[in-house]
Parts: sequence; C-alpha cells; structure tokens
Amino acid sequence: MSKSIKLLAVLGVAFAASACARKAPVEEFVVVDPAQISNEPTYTGKYK
Repeated sequence: MSKSIKLLAVLGVAFAASACARKAPVEEFVVVDPAQISNEPTYTGKYK
C-alpha cells in the first residue's frame, strides 16, 4: 500500500479511538417536591 493510504488508516483509527475514549459529562440534578399550599383535613372522629 502507498504511504498516504497507511497514513489515512492510522489517522482514522487514532481518531476513532479518541472519539470512543471521550466521555460526556454526567449532569446531576436534584428533584425537590414543592411545598404544600395547605394541608388537607384529616379524620379525627365524629364531631370534633
């Protein structure tokens, strides 16, 4: 093979290896429950 084809093959393999090695940054997020506006009435017994 000619030198240019070998050079392109080596560069292609190097590029593919570097692309696979890079990891995307992991985005962390926190889920917060919204505060209740008002509490619902609870059963406390008859006529209390």
